[in-house]
Amino acid sequence: MKAYKISPYLRVAILSILVGIIAAGCSVTRGLNKDQAIVRKITIKGVDKEFDDFAYDYVDKEQQPNNWLNLQFYYTFSNKGKRNIGEAPRILDSNLVEFSRLQIQKYLQNKGYLKAKVDDSIKVKNRKAELIFTATEGPLFRIRNYKDSIADLKVKALYNQTRNSYTHVRPGSRFDTDSLAYDRDAFYQVMKRNGYYDFYRQYINYTPDSSFNKSVVDLVMIVDNPANSASHPTFKINNTLVTITRSNGRTIGKADTIQVDTQYRFVDFSGRFKPKTVTDYIFQRKGELYDIDKQTLTTSRLSELNVFRNVPSPTYEKTADSTNRLNTKLELVPLKRMSDRVEGEFLFNQGRFGYNVGNTFISRNLFKQAASLQVKLNWSVLFDSGRAAGDELGIQNQDFKAGVNLSYPRILSPFNFPNLAKFGVPHTTFSTNFSLFYQKGLVERRTFINSITYDFFETYRKQHSFAPINIEFSSGTLDPAARQSLLDSGRYSYVYLIGRTTFTSGSLYTFQYNANELNSYRDFIYFRAGLDIGGNTLSLVSKLLNTPRDTAGQRTIFGYTYSQYVKTEFDYRLYRSLGSERQFIFRFNPGIGIPYGNSNLLIFEKNFYAGGANDIRAWLPRTLGPGQFNRATAYGNDMETRRRLKYLDQFGEIKIVANAEYRYKLADNFFGSKLKGAFFVDAGNVWRLHKEVENPNGEFRFGNLFQSTAIGIGTGLRFDLSFFIFRLDAAFKFKDPQFNGSDQWVFIKHFDEVFKTGDFRRAYQRANATGIDNKGNIVGENYSFMQLNFGIGLPF
Repeated sequence: MKAYKISPYLRVAILSILVGIIAAGCSVTRGLNKDQAIVRKITIKGVDKEFDDFAYDYVDKEQQPNNWLNLQFYYTFSNKGKRNIGEAPRILDSNLVEFSRLQIQKYLQNKGYLKAKVDDSIKVKNRKAELIFTATEGPLFRIRNYKDSIADLKVKALYNQTRNSYTHVRPGSRFDTDSLAYDRDAFYQVMKRNGYYDFYRQYINYTPDSSFNKSVVDLVMIVDNPANSASHPTFKINNTLVTITRSNGRTIGKADTIQVDTQYRFVDFSGRFKPKTVTDYIFQRKGELYDIDKQTLTTSRLSELNVFRNVPSPTYEKTADSTNRLNTKLELVPLKRMSDRVEGEFLFNQGRFGYNVGNTFISRNLFKQAASLQVKLNWSVLFDSGRAAGDELGIQNQDFKAGVNLSYPRILSPFNFPNLAKFGVPHTTFSTNFSLFYQKGLVERRTFINSITYDFFETYRKQHSFAPINIEFSSGTLDPAARQSLLDSGRYSYVYLIGRTTFTSGSLYTFQYNANELNSYRDFIYFRAGLDIGGNTLSLVSKLLNTPRDTAGQRTIFGYTYSQYVKTEFDYRLYRSLGSERQFIFRFNPGIGIPYGNSNLLIFEKNFYAGGANDIRAWLPRTLGPGQFNRATAYGNDMETRRRLKYLDQFGEIKIVANAEYRYKLADNFFGSKLKGAFFVDAGNVWRLHKEVENPNGEFRFGNLFQSTAIGIGTGLRFDLSFFIFRLDAAFKFKDPQFNGSDQWVFIKHFDEVFKTGDFRRAYQRANATGIDNKGNIVGENYSFMQLNFGIGLPF
């Protein structure tokens, strides 16, 4: 197999740009009949700025101008109704224009402009139509007097007690029917939370009395009683019947039937569940007032158990007597026991490419308690040209990970905990993970991690994860020739870092805020903070037992050195919605790890690395930093060491990364997916805590922070298939900190070499020589301005 080259992809990129330029000249009217016109512009005049954008939404969708790209996709790929890609042209329709005029007029009247009138006109030129809606709003009507008329005194007291917490309707406020509808629904929800099972929205009405001359409205809010009744009844919960069907939804055959207590009767046709698995997440208890929020909470939590395919809302039947009690029925359809999911991403770079594939197998409902067994396998491979050794394309490094997690949907502990499921299902997870890292011609590292983790929600937005027990064991085996070479060149710290055997026992804690908003288009802040502390208990034990020290003077337990450290990392993100599925995201992701006590270095796997598809995308993983570390000057003529330590010598105990990304929609229908785009800027690096001989200019200094910061820019496409997203990003190195002064601005200074090889690239390859090929030519690392990343899911 010959070395991979990026040029075919560059040709595709250039061709795509050319096609886009040519397509820009395509007529938007090429698919129309002679007597047709396409709507290309809408103008709305005379509308208050507060309502201008909303008024546009009341224009019928079939009369709103097409997205240009969606329209071109339709003309190019659609096939006479057999295949619809993109959007069909929005043909001018006078009936729909009139309908739109009436809708805008009605909207303005609902917003308090009771005398509003809207006129329309149409301009057509070259079969392109502009729709013009001109509004005469008239005076704004406000509420003068507001009162209620509620016959049921208990309902009246409840209304007066709660209305200030939600009402938008007050004397002096705008007469707005949307506000009336909001208040009506809010009070309906109040009633449903307080036992009024038989209460309907239709009982609530508003009677306005407007004075058109004075532009004021007197408003009466009326709550009617049920027919032939002097009051609204409240209902309490009685017995609950839980039925679990087979996976196909059928209720046939023998069922496990259990009368759990005086409330719950449990009938399981699947034979796969214990009653407590379900009853723990039914929040309506016998004798309590009916509460619609608890009904919704029950449905949500049972869905989050991830063992049921269909979780409908509980249904209720009134008891035959006149005691106003409700019998609850809940019918659940279980998911299949097992599922399997494959994920992956692909990386491109000159002479190098790699992939990351993973497989997740899940077995649900172990021990009849909704516990899940998850087996995860992940294999990452990075290929390189291998020309320095005179051979063909080969593997540069591999990272294999295997993990087994057993997760229970509750807190398992010797201590009694209250039910923590109000805001989310808590979990206790027992996990065992193994990873094997292999670097060609250098090292093979093995890591075992065993932990117990508790995950629970404090509120709807606040999530905690605490691992009180986290035991890690890692060991490395250096290639003998590589070990001797590193020792001969005086790089003992690398031998110690990647070749030592060590273990630690500690605790991890993670806090997340607003994780449940990450797939929304709202304005929100996401925050995650993690703390990892290890070795303190082992240190105490070793001192009490006065355990022996190794040759480096570090204490051991069971013959192995243990590590002490503290590591923390933060992830702050600001999400801002710009409308129409457009979004701006800013992310700030710093971290620091500090070895202390029995350690002067972090465990190899605990260090920070920069670059990759979710980090600073213009660099491959493990190829950036630390600081201004330059591999060409650091190794000089030592080509062998430069080659051996590739992807291993660029790490740090400090990390600072910032990303800014603008996301937007390109097309609603592109071969069955939404096509979205992104522009982004990534900045940051990793640094060493202290000045190190092995990483000259790699230490963190505030005065040199900007000089040692990398900047990448790029654009990408996202193919949104609803259940997952394919992502393709093209990122370019803009500022490279391994150089000095103005030479850092590589994208500007060497723009002519972004897509071709010139003096700069050739000089870089000579300076970063890694060997001699079969023909006696110097072979070195290529400088790549562009990095292509293909993956599943968004970067953040």
